[in-house]
Amino acid sequence: MKKICLLLAVWISFYGNNSFAQIVTPKIDTLNNVIVSQKKTVEEIFKEVEVLKLLEIQKKIKEIALPTPIQGEEIVNHSAYTLSYNDEHEQPNWVVHMVTKDILYGAVSRTNDFRPDPNLKCGSMDSVDYWNSGFDRGHLAPSADFRWSLNALSESYYYSNMSPQVADLNRGAWSKLENQGREWSLDCNELFVVTGPVLKPNLPKVQQGSFRLSIPEYYYKIFVDLYGPEYKAIAFIMPNKKIDDPIMNYVVSIDEIEKKTGIDFFPTLDDSLEERLEKKSIVEEWPASVQSTSAAAVPINFEKGQIGTAQVKYFFGETATVCGQVVATKYKINGKSDPTYINLDKKWPETVFTLMVFGKDRINFSYKPEEFLTDKKICVTGKVGEFNGTPQIIATDETQIQIME
Repeated sequence: MKKICLLLAVWISFYGNNSFAQIVTPKIDTLNNVIVSQKKTVEEIFKEVEVLKLLEIQKKIKEIALPTPIQGEEIVNHSAYTLSYNDEHEQPNWVVHMVTKDILYGAVSRTNDFRPDPNLKCGSMDSVDYWNSGFDRGHLAPSADFRWSLNALSESYYYSNMSPQVADLNRGAWSKLENQGREWSLDCNELFVVTGPVLKPNLPKVQQGSFRLSIPEYYYKIFVDLYGPEYKAIAFIMPNKKIDDPIMNYVVSIDEIEKKTGIDFFPTLDDSLEERLEKKSIVEEWPASVQSTSAAAVPINFEKGQIGTAQVKYFFGETATVCGQVVATKYKINGKSDPTYINLDKKWPETVFTLMVFGKDRINFSYKPEEFLTDKKICVTGKVGEFNGTPQIIATDETQIQIME
């Protein structure tokens, strides 16, 4: 009982006249106000930094990364990317953006606020052009590259940044390529990225909505590192279909993309630097960490006009230079055509490309092809044909074959 009375007396002495509360409560309120003020100040600083970063990105894109103007295009600038819109095909010719290390700290989630682009004068596609069409609304500048800025990420959902992609591509190899770009940006500090469809006359249209949305056969993506210490570039062309091969099988030179699209990329760079970057993609400079489970073809550093064995099937009837590693050879003496089969990158029955030399043409070779070319990395130039569904080039002279170092 005495203890209870003592505690009661202490409580009255401190709280009975509210003197303690009158001293402490204002201090707590003051500290809470400081916390709120500091939090607001920090948020304002972050917002200001974000605005400055976006302005810097806009400046760099304008000064360095815009391709040569295209007749009839409409240029549209957004917070973190710029695009060239093609009204005939109702999608961009190209989209240029930057991937920076800020994505490492970004926490903005997908907004999924797909909508027409209010900055596009000619008007862009809408949901009626895509909904239940059988095609994904494929981002060209991917939203995940902007997860450090809510405004920039939301703007990536404009339909002017979309193109109809086969779902298996958009959610498969194309997604892997986008993820790989983000991985590279962490090593390179920042990357310029140019992405677009390969547009040409008479492409099929999505059969709904406006009936004006073209369905591309191919897409390209270019990564350029100008941060140093060594400047480098790598480029890709992928068909608008399911891809099971590793993404590095689709490496090409920027020159090859320029040839297919008619677009001149990075024209503001010094001529010698532009030529060096666009002439070849040096695969070893871009270590890939995102791959499919399929075995990769042996990397080749593609120069102007060169393609890999994974792409040759899209060049039937065209003259092309195909590069790969000789993995199997066979000289078959049958008393008729006496063919020599030289498989690049994959052996039978998974053959992806065959170089053929017929017996009558062996006189034009200073070596025995089936022996001399074994295990070598080569490039062969000629018209792409096919035999039993497998792409092939017939070499009638050794000058068609280049040995790679």
